[in-house]
Amino acid sequence: MTVTRPARAPVITGIGVVAPTGLGVKDHWTATLAGTSAIGRTTRFDVSGYPVRLAGQVPAFDARSAVRPGRLISQTDHWTHLALAAAEEALGDAGVDPAMLPEYEMAVVTSSSSGGTEFGQREMTALYRHDPSWVGAYQSIAWFYAATTGQLSIRHGMRGPCGVLACEQAGGLDAIAQARRLTGRGARLVLTGGTDASLCPYGLTAQLSTGKLSTVTDPERAYLPFDAEACGYVPGEGGAVLVLESAEAAEARGAAGTEYGRVLGHAAGFDPPAGSGRPRALRRVVEQALRAARLTPRDIDVVFADAAGVPVDDRAEAGAVADVFGPSAVPVTAPKTLTGRLYGGGAPLDVATALLALRDGVVPPTVGTRRPAPGLEIDLVTGAPREAPLRRALVLARGHGGFTSALVLGR
Repeated sequence: MTVTRPARAPVITGIGVVAPTGLGVKDHWTATLAGTSAIGRTTRFDVSGYPVRLAGQVPAFDARSAVRPGRLISQTDHWTHLALAAAEEALGDAGVDPAMLPEYEMAVVTSSSSGGTEFGQREMTALYRHDPSWVGAYQSIAWFYAATTGQLSIRHGMRGPCGVLACEQAGGLDAIAQARRLTGRGARLVLTGGTDASLCPYGLTAQLSTGKLSTVTDPERAYLPFDAEACGYVPGEGGAVLVLESAEAAEARGAAGTEYGRVLGHAAGFDPPAGSGRPRALRRVVEQALRAARLTPRDIDVVFADAAGVPVDDRAEAGAVADVFGPSAVPVTAPKTLTGRLYGGGAPLDVATALLALRDGVVPPTVGTRRPAPGLEIDLVTGAPREAPLRRALVLARGHGGFTSALVLGR
């Protein structure tokens, strides 16, 4: 599916980050350029009985100081707490006071992978150990995958169209694309992006069912996309929230010239069933996203890869990139090796990182990957950041079950 680009592409004017690499844009970007990994042993619960013991956790996050009003802490899940904090930073970064804008011209679209997993597990445990009277009233809304969108809408008085995309990792790009559509239909500002937080026994058990998580216990060797020793990925929590505005709205409030970048094009697709003999969707989706942006492969300066860390998936992605752009014709990077895959929050964080890369003219490295798997014809940036004149970036994301998405960003 492709999207017709509006006459003027909407702009991203604010970024908020709550990630394993840091709380806030500055800390995240500093850690990303320094190649400081945030992957370590999971501490949110006892993982001694699980085959996967590593994760990317948001450091030193204190909901009591980050979430307002305080009553929301007991009414919502950790995943929503992270988004509320990221949204506050994004709005502050954009210099936006929602109270000064028409409430029905502001919208919220986020991505979610599994909703309030930790909250839901706690309440279900109370039910199984006791009886229904032990289950809190907020169970009915806190676990729901649209809870974060709803809470952001209520918190900031954004009464325009609101929604959630539940497409696992790919949903983060799809949410931004939907936000882009809304700016062409009368929304002057859309809060978009997403977070995830499924580091709890139930969440990890569900993730293990894919068979794609790394069981390596060495944090430096557990998540190695495109590497000869790739053996799966590491889960993580966190993400990013973005302020997307129509170009006209940004100009009207004096924000023109301060934006991070523009959303130029998007496409999404779905992989066919295994064994069907039909090709995966990624190459087609990339080509459609470029057409939607009215660009050619030569116009893209860097690709932020999905980077599954699973050899067969890495090979498919590398093949699609090489087919579209030519062998090793465009720099490719996967800074998510520092955080793990964040599911609903992963692609929004990649978009935030790509925007910072465009701003500063530097491609962050893929940390950990040292010996690329043979036969992968991509120019993978490893070791250290690479300075380059960057104008446009392509961000790729794939989700469990076949979701596939591509988003084109421009300065």
